[in-house]
Amino acid sequence: MTTTPPGNIESKIEEELESARTVCDVKGATSGECAAAWDAVEELQAEASHQKQVKPKNSLDKFCDDNPDAAECRIYEE
Repeated sequence: MTTTPPGNIESKIEEELESARTVCDVKGATSGECAAAWDAVEELQAEASHQKQVKPKNSLDKFCDDNPDAAECRIYEE
């Protein structure tokens, strides 16, 4: 599955919801096409949820990604 940009995912969910409703109206609520359409909606909703959980990196996190051996980035365990 490709990742949808965060600003675009809500509109994509709306499109897929409308598509799922249409497919289910035409093909029937128990059809394979209807089930597949709702699966697509669920996948997008899961992706949206995942994107909300990922917190953006702060400047120290970015610095430590580039300089893992720097004194500021050391992790001490007891």
